[in-house]
Amino acid sequence: MSRTLVMGILNITPDSFADGGKYLSKADAISQGRRLIAEGADIIDIGGESTRPGAERVSEETELERVIPVVTELVKDGAVISVDTMRAEVAKQGIASGATYINDVSGGLADEKMAKVIASNQKVQYIAMHWRGHSKEMQKQALYENVVTEVKDELDDRVTSLLKSGVSPEQIILDPGIGFAKESEHNWQILKNIERFQMLGYPILVGVSRKRFLGELVNAKEPDKREAATIALTAELARVKVWAVRTHAVKAHQDAISVIERLRK
Repeated sequence: MSRTLVMGILNITPDSFADGGKYLSKADAISQGRRLIAEGADIIDIGGESTRPGAERVSEETELERVIPVVTELVKDGAVISVDTMRAEVAKQGIASGATYINDVSGGLADEKMAKVIASNQKVQYIAMHWRGHSKEMQKQALYENVVTEVKDELDDRVTSLLKSGVSPEQIILDPGIGFAKESEHNWQILKNIERFQMLGYPILVGVSRKRFLGELVNAKEPDKREAATIALTAELARVKVWAVRTHAVKAHQDAISVIERLRK
């Protein structure tokens, strides 16, 4: 890795917190994917199920109908695709359609078949996020004595389990799960100590884009008013060379990373 990558978010959902309903149709989703590519996204992360706090789950059939046609079309355009899913079958079909990454916010805990799918596709990389439960109940699990140590240990446990299931070390990318079963102060503590997560020895993805804890800091109730705060974090994360940041916008984040890389020279 020569620089921090930018993963552009493409939510094909009616209820995601920042862009729910904007790209629900296949045509709108493909158009947005192409916009993200034009802005310089290194990876497009396509999800068909909202994981915002309190969100209801959708059926597997619905998730497949939303995601797979868009993956297929954007792969034809030459895009590098990540499928954001907790379901093994969605991951399997996403890989068959050309996805390079599977981004699983449950780290394999939501579907026991997920590890087998990943282990059977050794060229695919697997992003395992720290997770303590589905959206409906996850904030009830935001209980920590030392959030950095506990999240790091729980991620390490996920790695051990994945390796035992046949997933290779080269496939694994980790995500500390900002905002998932975490209160605002937990998020800040993790971000301040992100280098401790890098010590686990795997690439780190961080997703903070327009999240509520940033809105609380800068007094911005509307998610799109939190973009400047998100860019500031991207710059800091690029400084410490995290593998990638996951963002709703792309161009400004690529610019911020370019500045950090120039300063590094």
